[in-house]
Amino acid sequence: MKKIYALLFTLVAVLPLIAQEASQKIEELIAAWAKNEKFNGTVLVAQNGHIVFQKGYGYKNAVTKEINNENTVFQIGSITKQFTSAVILRLQENKRLSIQDKLSKYFPELPFAGKVSIENLLSHTSGIYNYTNDGDFMKTEAVKPATHDKLLALFKDKPLEFEPGSKFSYSNSNYILLGFIIEKISGKPYEQVLHEMIFSPLQMGHSGFNFTALHSADKATGYFALSKTANTPAGIVDSSVSYAAGAIYTTAGDLYKWDRALYTEKIISRASLKDAYSIRKGKYGLGWSIDSAYGKQVYQHGGGIFGFTSFIFRSPEEDICILLLDNQGDGTLEKIASGINAVLHNQPYELPKERTAIAIDTAVVKQYLGEYELSPGFILAITLENGQLMVQATGQGKAELFAEKQNFFFLKVADVQIEFIKNDNGVTDKLILHQGGRDMPAKKIK
Repeated sequence: MKKIYALLFTLVAVLPLIAQEASQKIEELIAAWAKNEKFNGTVLVAQNGHIVFQKGYGYKNAVTKEINNENTVFQIGSITKQFTSAVILRLQENKRLSIQDKLSKYFPELPFAGKVSIENLLSHTSGIYNYTNDGDFMKTEAVKPATHDKLLALFKDKPLEFEPGSKFSYSNSNYILLGFIIEKISGKPYEQVLHEMIFSPLQMGHSGFNFTALHSADKATGYFALSKTANTPAGIVDSSVSYAAGAIYTTAGDLYKWDRALYTEKIISRASLKDAYSIRKGKYGLGWSIDSAYGKQVYQHGGGIFGFTSFIFRSPEEDICILLLDNQGDGTLEKIASGINAVLHNQPYELPKERTAIAIDTAVVKQYLGEYELSPGFILAITLENGQLMVQATGQGKAELFAEKQNFFFLKVADVQIEFIKNDNGVTDKLILHQGGRDMPAKKIK
């Protein structure tokens, strides 16, 4: 018995040391990203029901010089989708709907209503046009209140991109329709249903929807670009526009309450969660992206909305939760989360790459000016302002591009690179956007 007690004592003594070492490595990792102006927000890392790291970095407000902390309130964009999905699955549990229902049961007037099911909406397999690809709307109308009819008009008459269920194509329009269905069945506003079903039971007291109207000392300002020398504040997408696809604001602490609840049946049943975690197409379930890491299934989702990005990572088998909330609109959070997960598994991880800018001739730069279409309605505009090459994506602010090679440029405010490609005639006719491990071509259209 003495040997057993000795072994238990040794384990108890070692576990805090392991957590402390992990915390130190995570701090080193996040500090490196923050130093390179690639992370500006709050991080929370938990394992086995204990928070092993939680800290804020950078400015909550660049004008007042207030620093982000564990109480800072951020918009989380598309992480909203897993909450919308949970409400739909709860309504199914209560026999109020079936995810096999066709839209014709709720909106028979829609041209595609007889083909698209609720499950297609949840899993982005509907083929419905993504309303946020409407560049004109996002540039001028996204920060203004919008009626349901106005949102519906953006996509209801567009042809389906493919036969429902046959492919995956991410579309915010899917979750707009899910919000409409929730309201139709409950007879209550979508936001009220979320508060009653999720926020109130979980005591998520720092979470809500109308970020524009939020008056809190903890509210973060969102930035299209934020550096030591300059900043570009972002407009706030109105909650009626992002709605059930992306309107939630919250804190890391409140999101962690959501993570803990998913180990119980307080919000949805284990059977419903298993269904949400089952892949349909494109490594996507019902409001969750699904992957694997170190031999374990992981469930995650990113969010992006004017001035804010977010990422949630869950590995339930190991009881790991990684939450990253950022108020500078960066695109590096998935890579940072992967690094944190590597730390927790005592595996190698990547620190941000230092890039050095070079000077190139203005005549060369002018070859790259124009508009490049990344996807239908989503344009990257390359301009030259006061001798500085700039890029502006549809609905977003401008950011400076710095040359690393004659045709290869990078952003300092995000882990994004742009490579310009010439055709056989020596004319630049496309670019490749390198972001998040993806290489996305865009054809020059103007």
